[in-house]
Amino acid sequence: MKQHNLTQGSIGKGILVFLLPLLASTLIQQLYNTVDLIFVGKFCSTEATAAIGASSLIITCLIGFFNGMAVGTNVVAAHIYGKQDKKGLKNVIQTVFMIGLIGGLIVTIIGIYFAPIFLKYMNTPQSILDVAVKYLRIYTLSMISVVIYNLLCGILRAIGDSKSPMMFQIFGGIVNIIADFIFIVILKMDVQGAAIATLLSQTLTAILTIRYFYKRKEEPKLHFTMNIFDQEIFKKILMIGIPAGVQSIVITLSNIIIQSQINSFGVDAIAAFTSYFKIELILYLPIIVLGQALVSFVGQNYGAKQYDRINKGVKYSMVVSVIITMVVSTLMIINSDYVFAIFTSNVDVMKYGKEIVSITFPFYFLYAILECLSSQVRGRGISIPPMIITLFSFCGVRIIFLIVLLIKNNSISSIALTYPISWLSAVILTGLYVYYNFFKEVREAVC
Repeated sequence: MKQHNLTQGSIGKGILVFLLPLLASTLIQQLYNTVDLIFVGKFCSTEATAAIGASSLIITCLIGFFNGMAVGTNVVAAHIYGKQDKKGLKNVIQTVFMIGLIGGLIVTIIGIYFAPIFLKYMNTPQSILDVAVKYLRIYTLSMISVVIYNLLCGILRAIGDSKSPMMFQIFGGIVNIIADFIFIVILKMDVQGAAIATLLSQTLTAILTIRYFYKRKEEPKLHFTMNIFDQEIFKKILMIGIPAGVQSIVITLSNIIIQSQINSFGVDAIAAFTSYFKIELILYLPIIVLGQALVSFVGQNYGAKQYDRINKGVKYSMVVSVIITMVVSTLMIINSDYVFAIFTSNVDVMKYGKEIVSITFPFYFLYAILECLSSQVRGRGISIPPMIITLFSFCGVRIIFLIVLLIKNNSISSIALTYPISWLSAVILTGLYVYYNFFKEVREAVC
């Protein structure tokens, strides 16, 4: 596939051409779980849907650290690519592959052993606990594949190749749908069938990614050898990836605290939030993907020392993402009845879901602003300030307001309201950091 140099040509067109395949591949990857949920919601019980929902945050927590490492991989590889360092590209692929292999194995072991402990800690209802444990244990078997795929695709994004991951995910998505139909509809395997379908599709996707790097004729090319492991590159990835990974884990842990409060409202509330988080992906994923594209854009241009181009690219991305987010969120609010009907026919679940959407979606543009600002900082290889700001807002502020609001009004709406409050806090703090640091650097570079 063609590599895309983001240091040259039209900024808007360059970001868009890189963004669209990346968005498609990310959507397909996320649709694995969404398709699982649709099949389970239509052909299994509400308890089965809730079991998947009770496990979802734990899965996110397990892979969150290595998604942070993928950010480190992306930034380090983008800087190397911006400098046109071929030897560095050769070393980074080998280092990243070993990180993925060993790290994925560790995550798998942790997930299998601690599954019942995690779920009990989250106050998972006893009626769905056994099913949730089985789903989580089967799902975590795919963690090696998920971690390797995400880390290697961080390299692909860094060198401007967003089409290859899209093709891999199209194949995996088709396999997932067929497997869901076979295991859930035909074989009646319930949520275990959904987990097996995901395991199969994610494994095949990872194999395709590994094969692609092995067959490449130019760097970065994968060599199955233990002799190439660059400690310096490893340290750089850790310096960026660990703060991003810790940030992801701690945020997820705070969400687990929130999930435990959701669980206290019963199975219908759990199912409502489970459906909501799937619907939220329509807004969330384009924003996150734009952030990934910006990290690559900023990384390449930072390596090439084109600071003014970075500033223009971030402004363009922010304006476009805010407009699109506001339009889509409005349409989703208006049509929330039809959207929730895709996932459930339970009237109480739909009522809870509409209540959550009406509170969070009007303010979702704040998240778009936040992701653009944070990606601007991370793309330059700085990950600790965004980590501190995000942890303060998404953990500290969110949990404090959760306690206060639930004391005043013990309801689902109080839980939902904590999300836009934390987004606003993070936007203000990140905006101040960017203003007093990055724009000062641009002025000095120009002068």
